[in-house]
Amino acid sequence: MKHHDVAIIGGGCVGLSTAKHLTELTDLDIAVFEKEHHLAEHQSGRNSGVLHPGFNYPPNSKKAQFATEGTRRMKQYCADHNIPCEEFGVLVVAKTDHEEEHLDVLASQAEANGVEYERLDSCAEIQEHEPHAVGQAALYAPEAASVDSQQYVYALAREIQQNDVSLYTGHAVERVRKKASGYRLTTSNSEIDATYLVNAAGLHADTLAQQVGAGEDYQMIPFRGEYYEVTPDRSDVCQTMIYPTPDPELPFLGVHYTRRTDGKVIVGPNAVLAFGREAYQNTDADLSELKDIVAYDGFQKLLSSKTMLAVAWSELNKSYRKSKFTEAAQRLVPGIRSNDLNKSYSGIRAQLVSADGDLVKDPLTIETDDAVHVLNAVSPGLTSSLPFGEHIAKQVSEME
Repeated sequence: MKHHDVAIIGGGCVGLSTAKHLTELTDLDIAVFEKEHHLAEHQSGRNSGVLHPGFNYPPNSKKAQFATEGTRRMKQYCADHNIPCEEFGVLVVAKTDHEEEHLDVLASQAEANGVEYERLDSCAEIQEHEPHAVGQAALYAPEAASVDSQQYVYALAREIQQNDVSLYTGHAVERVRKKASGYRLTTSNSEIDATYLVNAAGLHADTLAQQVGAGEDYQMIPFRGEYYEVTPDRSDVCQTMIYPTPDPELPFLGVHYTRRTDGKVIVGPNAVLAFGREAYQNTDADLSELKDIVAYDGFQKLLSSKTMLAVAWSELNKSYRKSKFTEAAQRLVPGIRSNDLNKSYSGIRAQLVSADGDLVKDPLTIETDDAVHVLNAVSPGLTSSLPFGEHIAKQVSEME
């Protein structure tokens, strides 16, 4: 029976970052298990690639700490490893008086979190940054950046392998069992024992945690985010990144514009309930997983809110009706047309929901004497991955 000191389930940015930092903190024998044969097949490679500098998070919160530090460290990591990273900046646009009031909150948070920003008080000032954007006020944060998330994940993988970490790809962890000392992992290819466990399985983290009695008051609800790509001849509609003013009551930002490091401009995502944890198309469904979602008390309580029902209906419309998605995109850039948008990729957000029906908005880990279960590595997960992985690695190192 093969044995490792530490088994990390999940070869995404959080799992690989944890492995990287464990090699720097300890001499433990570490193994990472990734169910796919290629890395970044799920959340780590199916996002917008934006580094969020930290103005959208309450001061002294974990999100603020991880985002501000993560942005700085990610830029340096990309420079050191020749990963495409462009500091485009982001324009957060207010369209109403209510949204403009919330810009004041964002500005105060930026001030407290040490994030550089500029307040713009007219449409003319907005269009000095983005000539095609329309709004009555905006906050401009120049430190926001775009990174090639897939190249970042592969750079982490190369680094940990150079530091003698075993990387098992094509090993889906199907079962985790607690032993008298440590854990036994049954994968699609083998059985492996480990003294310590890090569960960073993303879309499936709650399922694996519950196999060993952890996180039973939570369930992951998958929300699909779909993107469109602006046709090359209209890519000048966005020079940097254009965001709506976020609704503090909702975890989803709404449709926005992002210029990527390859020069493409993507628009999205929406946030529609996915009929399965890996249902990347709106025609995909896993009936067993869908049954579990619908039967979960927390999900039923979540949908009992009229606000959430209205949001769910709006997002569903954007998924099945391109005209509705286009309308959402036109709110920021009125000149965009349906013919300017081509269907692109989609991702699944692993949104944790409590048994009380609350959307868990902050990072959530459950620690035992010999395990760390990462139940919620919620946005900005990519931005936060280096300091968050270091945080988890320190937790594991203290278990020795």
